[in-house]
Amino acid sequence: MLDGIGATEMLHIFISNRFDDHRPACTGRPVTGYEAKIVADDGTELPRGEVGRLAVRGPTGCRYMADDRQEKYVQNGWNLTGDAFWQDADGYFHFAARNDDMIVSSGYNIAGPDVEAALLKHPDVLECAVVGEPDEARGQIVVAHVVLSSGVVADAGTVKRLQDHVKATIAPFKYPRRIVFCGTLPKTATGKIQRFRLRDAN
Repeated sequence: MLDGIGATEMLHIFISNRFDDHRPACTGRPVTGYEAKIVADDGTELPRGEVGRLAVRGPTGCRYMADDRQEKYVQNGWNLTGDAFWQDADGYFHFAARNDDMIVSSGYNIAGPDVEAALLKHPDVLECAVVGEPDEARGQIVVAHVVLSSGVVADAGTVKRLQDHVKATIAPFKYPRRIVFCGTLPKTATGKIQRFRLRDAN
């Protein structure tokens, strides 16, 4: 099985690993005929290693949206897929999160799924969902909604234990500054966590 990415709006896969050119834990490199780059919100290309918006162009592209979504999706000829990626020194693209799941806190780009993966490694955590919450000083803060494992007490000690775990597992600036303990997480009928409902609640 080879990882890759496409989009309904593009009608085609545009980045993929190949049998003769693949690496683990990455999405691959652009498919023949397509170009891809990582850009900031203003459209300027970001240096290798920095997380930003994935921009793609090639023989297919989004041309059919009959409202303002078209102008948001296609900018200066580049299709903005709604995904946050980073590109390594060898040109391979790595998925970080959907743009909606990116949290910008004090100038740092923090991918919510990275924080979730770190929390899920702790035995006290059964399920979790991480979102950004508006903050006057930092722009946003990382907020973790956590369903605890059976028997774990939802107290200040557990909050600190989980925060310290995230700091040690990924990076200190990514730790959740607020942890909300809950019995369940909002989900679709197919079991997908509805993070937008947690964002709206903030």
